[in-house]
Order: sequence, then C-alpha cells, then structure tokens
Amino acid sequence: MVTIGNNITLGDFPLLLAPMEDVSDPPFRAVCKEQGVDFMYTEFISSEGLIRDAIKSRQKLDIFDYERPIGIQIFGGDEEAMTLSAKIVAATNPDLIDINFGCPVKKVVCKGAGAGILKDIPKMIQLTKAVVDSTDLPVTVKTRLGWDDSSKNIEEVAERLQDVGIQALAIHGRTRMQMYKGEADWTLIGKVKNNPRIKIPIFGNGDIDSPQKALEYKNRYGVDGIMIGRAAIGYPWFFKEVKHYFATGELLAPPTVADRIAVCRNHVNKSVDWKGEKLGILEMRRHYATYLKGLRNAKEFRMQLVNAQSLEEVSAILIQSEAVLSECN
Repeated sequence: MVTIGNNITLGDFPLLLAPMEDVSDPPFRAVCKEQGVDFMYTEFISSEGLIRDAIKSRQKLDIFDYERPIGIQIFGGDEEAMTLSAKIVAATNPDLIDINFGCPVKKVVCKGAGAGILKDIPKMIQLTKAVVDSTDLPVTVKTRLGWDDSSKNIEEVAERLQDVGIQALAIHGRTRMQMYKGEADWTLIGKVKNNPRIKIPIFGNGDIDSPQKALEYKNRYGVDGIMIGRAAIGYPWFFKEVKHYFATGELLAPPTVADRIAVCRNHVNKSVDWKGEKLGILEMRRHYATYLKGLRNAKEFRMQLVNAQSLEEVSAILIQSEAVLSECN
C-alpha cells in the first residue's frame, strides 16, 4: 500500500496524472478522475503570481472534493515567495503541496525556477526545506534526472530531499537539456527507488504510452507508481486501460466513437461551467484532435470544432460527428 505522509493512501500501485500547464485544469481532471486516475495535481502555480494576487494564478487554486486526494503544485526560485505561497496554498486545504523542480520551459528556467534549480542543488534543498518548515501539509517534489548529461545527480538529490522532509518524489526520466526529446531513461529512477536509504514513495514519469509499457516499467524498475502526462491528453481512458491490463494481462477494448464523443461533450460542458462560454470553448480546442485521433473521416469535424464559437454550435457538431463517424469506424 502506497502512502504519502500519514493520511494519504493511494492503493498498491497508483497512477498519477502529471501536472501539465494549460492542460491539468479542473475540467480535464474531472474526466480523468472518472476514468480511474488515483492522484492528481493542479497545473503548476507561480509563487510570485500568488503573492501578486494574479487572477490566473489564483484561479488555479480551485480544487473540488470529488478530486481528492489532490495536490497543488507551486514553483519559484525565491525562498520568501515560496514559503508565503505555500501558506496561501495551505489555506485552500489541498491534501499536499508539490514543488515543481522539473519544468524545462525557458521562461521558467531563466528565473531559477522549475528545472532551472537543477544547476544549484544547495538552493534546491534550501527552498524545499523552507516550504516543508512552513506548512503542516505533506510536501512532495517533481524533478528531473539533472540539468544535462554531465550532471545526472538525482540519486544524491533524492537523498537530500528526503532528509529535509519531503514525503514523496516523482522523477521524469530526462534532463532539462533534453526537454521532451529523445527517450526517457528510467535507469536512474530505478536506482533511486532501490537505494536502501530511500524510504519515501518514488514515482516514475516519462514516455508511458501503453499499458504494456506501464507494466514492463513497473516490474523492471520497482517504482511505487507511475505518473502519466501526454498519454492522457484527449484520452483519459488510459488510466482504466492500464489498470485492466495489470489485473488481467489483456488489453481493454478501445473506447467507441460514442464513448469518445460522450467524454468530449462532458469535458466541454465542464470547461464552460468553470471558465465561462467564451474561454471554455477557446481552451477546449487543444483537446479535439486527440479525442478524435485515429478515427476515419474525423478531420472535417475537428476543423468545425476548432472554429466553433458557442456551446450550442459545439454540441451540434458533436451530435453530427457521432452519427457520421460511428458508421465509418
């Protein structure tokens, strides 16, 4: 049984939804929760933004009881800002606070935040300790193997993070310099997990794109759970498919056209409910291609959905697409 801190129990081998900027919002999390994810995080939230009371940062604090257990993820490179933002986050009552030390995007890295901190491990440990000491909530970390191939120091980093009090560690199997290119290397993730000094749960992340690969990596590297990101975008059934494969050794039948349209419609409705019609419709556009991926004759409907301006228009297109695509797929 995997536990984080004293109160968060996640089952024998949890599947976690990775915190993804502009993806892991409440509407997306809701459809993933319905499809079997065990633990989720918010999009990462700027500590500086929280302190400035930036509207976008504050909105990302929205969490709901049906999502629990859930963590709120923060990032930043300033100790005072990180500790103050941790207190702001704690007031919204998440189950844990997660620190992002892995985002490779330049605008984050150049501020010494996200994966930028991987060039200054003592500061990384100092920031982590400050957050741990500022809250009664469990604190966890998501990070990468290192800054580049010459500094893959995750084994040392994991020990030091554990020593200052984090309750779990998620490791993406790439360096910052790799960004999302090349193949994720889980070898060091396995070494961290199998280090006898490490007592906290270790979650692996990177390139898990099939139930078969999830089981292979579970067995090969011995991690406590797997964090899934890109494979779930527009395909929240991935969590259910992985669990079915673990339990039976057989692949679950893929979602039907009707299944895809139903979940897409649910996602759209939740997006509009949370963001309002204009923004909710606009921000759904990034999901349509993946919801309809692999379906014959879907291109025309994807284009119509991307150009739709209202919920009524989207609903009409989805109804028509289900009727047409069900006949030819």
